[in-house]
Amino acid sequence: MSVSTADREQIVANAIQEISHIATLPEVTLKIIELVEDPSSTAQDLHNIISYDPALCSRLLKVVNSAFYGLPGQIGSINRAIVLLGLNAVKNIAIAASLAKLFRGGDLTPNFSARDLWKHSTATAAGAKLIADKLKIGLPDEAFLAGLIHDIGVMVELQADRHKLIEVVDQLEVDKDGVPTKCMLEIEEQVFGATHQDFGAGLCDKWKFPRTFHHVTGSHHNPFDVPADNRLLTCIVYVADRMAADLGAGFRLDLQCTEVDAELLEELKLTKPQLEEIAKLLPEALDEVEQLLG
Repeated sequence: MSVSTADREQIVANAIQEISHIATLPEVTLKIIELVEDPSSTAQDLHNIISYDPALCSRLLKVVNSAFYGLPGQIGSINRAIVLLGLNAVKNIAIAASLAKLFRGGDLTPNFSARDLWKHSTATAAGAKLIADKLKIGLPDEAFLAGLIHDIGVMVELQADRHKLIEVVDQLEVDKDGVPTKCMLEIEEQVFGATHQDFGAGLCDKWKFPRTFHHVTGSHHNPFDVPADNRLLTCIVYVADRMAADLGAGFRLDLQCTEVDAELLEELKLTKPQLEEIAKLLPEALDEVEQLLG
């Protein structure tokens, strides 16, 4: 089934509308996003919002004191945590903590569960942060969150029409190693009339996320479709996605091959030996992330 752009947009809009009661970020998270996007906001403004959410306060202190951020000493004050991490990092932690709740659920089919997708997403997030750190681009938090949400469109499919997602998964025909023998994007087109990339980008628009995350969710399989000036995070996630799949961390139904395009490594100015070095660090980084978001 081939669909026009207008039809595809309508399919995505209908799915997002269908799940609006489920795929809603908590009010406090939406307030934090709004506040951080406002250039006149201060650390005190952010503290005032977070202090009303004890669970988020404890999560924030857990993160800031973890090996993940490598900050010295035990930090017991939310104000100090905000100052050390920065407003943007705090925003991303709040979103990550909220997202974890969306991925609850049992097995959909023998080859797919929301838990597997969450494990893959956390592995991709850990890999994206490692790559960003290696490249010294100063975007570790953005890279982490981009990795975490890259496959959020699959959750839209699950919530909007689980029977169609079951049909997609069944048609993929995975081999004994869990590798799909067919292209998931093509099957999604036939079954849904849109792909998880389309649904993910649509959800990012609904949540009013920065455009960068729209690009990541909407083009992580084809990063060169993104304008060159906005391509960096999408390229990083493309690589991290494949590293996570190679690790055998959860879901990999959308990747028949984990080979990283040489042109893309060149785009990132990343060598194969550097990539191998990062891949060795991924299991430990994934353990840290799972403890943080568990």
